Amino acid sequence: MAPTSFFPPLLLLLLFSSVFAVESGVVERGVLAQQEADLVVGLPGQPLVNFRQYSGYVTVNESHGRALFYWFFEATRHVEKKPLLLWLNGGPGCSSIGYGEAEELGPFLTQKGVPELKFNKNSWNKEANLLFVESPVGVGFSYTNTSSDLQQLGDNITAHDSYQFLVNWFKRFPQFKSHDFYIAGESYAGHYVPQLAEKIFDANKETTKDAYINLKGFMIGNALMDDDTDQTGMIDYAWDHAVISDKVYHDIKNTCNFSQDPVTKPCDSALNEYFAVYDLIDMYSLYSPDCVEQNSSSTSRRSTMIEGVAPKLFSKFRAWHHKPAGYDPCLSDYTNAYLNRRDVQEALHANVTGIKYNWTHCSNAIEKWHDAPASMLPIIQKLIKGGLRVWVYSGDTDGRIPVTSTRLTLNKLGLKTIQEWKPWYNNKQVGGWTIIFDGLTFVTIRGAGHQVPTFTPKQARQLISHFLANKQLPASSF
Repeated sequence: MAPTSFFPPLLLLLLFSSVFAVESGVVERGVLAQQEADLVVGLPGQPLVNFRQYSGYVTVNESHGRALFYWFFEATRHVEKKPLLLWLNGGPGCSSIGYGEAEELGPFLTQKGVPELKFNKNSWNKEANLLFVESPVGVGFSYTNTSSDLQQLGDNITAHDSYQFLVNWFKRFPQFKSHDFYIAGESYAGHYVPQLAEKIFDANKETTKDAYINLKGFMIGNALMDDDTDQTGMIDYAWDHAVISDKVYHDIKNTCNFSQDPVTKPCDSALNEYFAVYDLIDMYSLYSPDCVEQNSSSTSRRSTMIEGVAPKLFSKFRAWHHKPAGYDPCLSDYTNAYLNRRDVQEALHANVTGIKYNWTHCSNAIEKWHDAPASMLPIIQKLIKGGLRVWVYSGDTDGRIPVTSTRLTLNKLGLKTIQEWKPWYNNKQVGGWTIIFDGLTFVTIRGAGHQVPTFTPKQARQLISHFLANKQLPASSF
């Protein structure tokens, strides 16, 4: 197949017709026209590829004018056979395009200099048809024509709009409706992913065949799942990794109750000392350097404080809202510059309404969050019982949602152990450790920070490949 940059319109239409004839039978011309309008025929600085990519807007609320921006990549091979995978970044308020696509697991990674994009040889679209969406409105290029919407955001509306996005996206791309569907994400997507999965799971029981989504499972990494254990694990991890002193550790342990709100003054003072350390080093990757380039936006990882997000206690501290910086500590600068270029936005069919603010990794337009359950465990338990495949993974150099937190959280589920803790291998080296519970697989990734695919791309691709195939990771180096 020719590179996407060189598809003439007539050939495109013939290609669409042949693909649909194989996969879906007769399809309305209007659907073909919508897909052709969203086709990305080439980005500035893009390497040549032999798969199609699409991007644009899907309306999720007509009366309010809410629309979510997506970027979709067909699989590099066997498009008609590969599953469909939706990737979500967290925050809340952070972009799945800026982080997930451009810096972690997408086909095109940003870089310093020219060309501005490089092909990711470990892109997850080698394993699946890959969909990114910026959610909720106010994030990235996603927008609303009703400004008050930005004051009403929370977990519920995010799940509702993401579900509506999928229903409407499948109407635009009906050839993927029969594909096995999975969701994956990291960080606050520990809320987003299970909540969206539950929305689909419940709706599938009542919906018509036309709106049915073939959900098979989900995977979340370095994921916020339970306020109590997430916060406890952060403190334990910081002490165990020589980030905080014995005094700070004991002060927090003696004065803080992570199930209690509001926080006491002694606890507040101790936590301020704890968070001050992460002004010096990267909480998201303890052993990575900071960006030292002059005038770098990555030098300060602070973003807008969003009132009301989980976890209720730690989110009241400004340092909790630091943004991740990436393996190249200046990487986010390159992405920010690229996605704010007008020619790039035009190629992506983005910012069509002339949003009054620049694209940012994490939204400065979202300041309040109206609902955030303290624990996702009841939803995860429900979906395990419902037969969905559930994997949880953790990069073990992340201090934000550390492996310590995740282990405490999973222990809280009380699941029976099917296969005990053991190493798994990548390229004859230990990639991490794994344990299989009844209905859930947990995997650690050795040497990876918060954004696992950024730090260990080969291991991350192996992880997603085995998850989608429902196969255990290799238990030996041969």
